[in-house]
Amino acid sequence: MTDPQPSISERLRPVLKALVKTLVFIGHALGVIARKTWIVLKRSPIATYSFIRGLADPNYARMLTELYIARSSSAPALHEELPKPQTPTQPAAKLQEAPPDSALVLLGLLQNEGRFVDFLQEDISNYSDAEIGTAARVVHQGCQRVMGEYLSIVPVRDESEGSQITLSQGFDPAQVRPTGNVIGDPPFTGALVHRGWRAVDVRLPKIASSRDVRILAAAEVEL
Repeated sequence: MTDPQPSISERLRPVLKALVKTLVFIGHALGVIARKTWIVLKRSPIATYSFIRGLADPNYARMLTELYIARSSSAPALHEELPKPQTPTQPAAKLQEAPPDSALVLLGLLQNEGRFVDFLQEDISNYSDAEIGTAARVVHQGCQRVMGEYLSIVPVRDESEGSQITLSQGFDPAQVRPTGNVIGDPPFTGALVHRGWRAVDVRLPKIASSRDVRILAAAEVEL
């Protein structure tokens, strides 16, 4: 026995349901369009009246123009660019005056032991290289003695001069100064030209409060 064939009404039922849903959707869409069209049609008499009166009445046309300009200036721009976020910048270091007393005391010691100020204040243009070399040896020995007694100085970099080193991002420019062809951002790789110097200890002598440290060397009078 074969199964009974569905009737025509049963076969058309899904089609009718889909057709009803389609008609409902179309009706809803037409209703929305009709409402929007009616809103536009209600504005048509106002637009027509404003257009005709603007042509006939200059004052009315000027009022409409001012109203349009005012609305345009107050409305937000459609393509206005958003303000770009500002990159936080580090505050600049405050400058402060270096106390001169310690520097003057050290300069006085260099003068006392190595005649440092005398050497720098002397016009050496008329001296021969041999004479300058002899004087420089005396200055060097005295100043080196002061440095060893009152200061402890070590190199900033431990590598030997001429070796290749790499400066990574965030290196301290106060300790290492790139020179030559400096382009772009770190890391930088180059040859160590100078190791630099860092004072790790200062042992300047104590002085009397009544002493004038501006006197680097007292004037001498031979009697």
